[in-house]
Amino acid sequence: MASSRALAANPTANPLIAAALGWGLDAFDFYLYVYALPAILVTFNAGNTAGGLLATYTLVASAIGGVAMGMFADRIGRARALMISIAWYAIFTFLSGVAQSYAQLAAFRALEGLGFGGEWAVGAVLVAEWSANATRGRNLGFVQSAWAAGWLAANILFQIVAATLPVHLAWRVLFFAGILPAFAVLYIRRHVSDAPLFKPRDRFAFHELFTPGLWKKTALASLLAAGAQSGYYAVFTWLPTYLHTQRHLPAVGTGTFLYFVIAGAFAGYVGSGYVNDAIGRRKTFALFAVCSAILVPVYLRLVTADWELYVAGPLLGFFSSGIFSGFGAFLSELFPGTVRGTAQGFCYNIGRGVAGFAPALIGALSVHGSIGAAMTAVAVCAYGVVLLAAAVLPETRELQQAV
Repeated sequence: MASSRALAANPTANPLIAAALGWGLDAFDFYLYVYALPAILVTFNAGNTAGGLLATYTLVASAIGGVAMGMFADRIGRARALMISIAWYAIFTFLSGVAQSYAQLAAFRALEGLGFGGEWAVGAVLVAEWSANATRGRNLGFVQSAWAAGWLAANILFQIVAATLPVHLAWRVLFFAGILPAFAVLYIRRHVSDAPLFKPRDRFAFHELFTPGLWKKTALASLLAAGAQSGYYAVFTWLPTYLHTQRHLPAVGTGTFLYFVIAGAFAGYVGSGYVNDAIGRRKTFALFAVCSAILVPVYLRLVTADWELYVAGPLLGFFSSGIFSGFGAFLSELFPGTVRGTAQGFCYNIGRGVAGFAPALIGALSVHGSIGAAMTAVAVCAYGVVLLAAAVLPETRELQQAV
């Protein structure tokens, strides 16, 4: 009863919970694929390049889904668009478990990406519009931290399934569990509404992102998102495979090391939200990009003893994950309310679409060298792009325009 009264007294609470729930379950679905990847390669007799392409199909499709759902969020409302996104990616993750060929799995993963891309953009705008200016960064940092919770849930499920089921069945069971996010729709339908300031448009606003006053912001914000996400997916799509094949850890053992990375990621998401409110968006992006660019080669190239992974892992998770906490507030403040959902969906997910080529590039490069070396090269270049974009974009913490 007391918690119900608290939620009623705080109108931001339900949107926060809904967006965090959707984002955490988004992560749960994404990491089911990451953990299933080694078994998928065995089942379909596929190589690293084909495995990387599966992630690329999902992430490129997510760019299309994110742009489309962002426009729908401006047109039909944030809460309704959020429900559609979550239901969509849950259904197609489940169907991935019944794939009988590599081509079928690729198709299901691409279709899953359409919903996967829409969820973050819509949820971030929903929370940004409900949040007070002074707490927007930390609120969206809380939403981002749910990604670590979803990752943790996938890690636990992976360890249980990998220890109890044969390889050819285990990866299918992981995907079957991907239907669970669909239940979040019930919570959103009952408890969440759009912020009072939201006014639905009578037409789509995509073309307005390229008007004289906005096109530079659109291009640079997309570049920022592409750099941050390319660095992230370059590392974390292949990390379990790297630990298993290059570090020669058993499949279940990789999950143990990843708990430490996940713990660091959770702290990074939450901590970065406060840093964003304290020093501003641009400085936070620059700080976390520099630290990530340093820690990726440390973790993948300089750490030699297994015990050192327990030390470097949380630091890698903290900075490479925490960099994302600023996006929801930054993009919401960068663009006016009339195109906010469209801009959030376009910039973040065009960035994700570009980043989708990082796993495939690593798979191709690993043919000529090690997975760790390929991951390092792509990630360090990506974080350099973040620094470039952050240096040119305006600071928005003090602007806090009409959100």
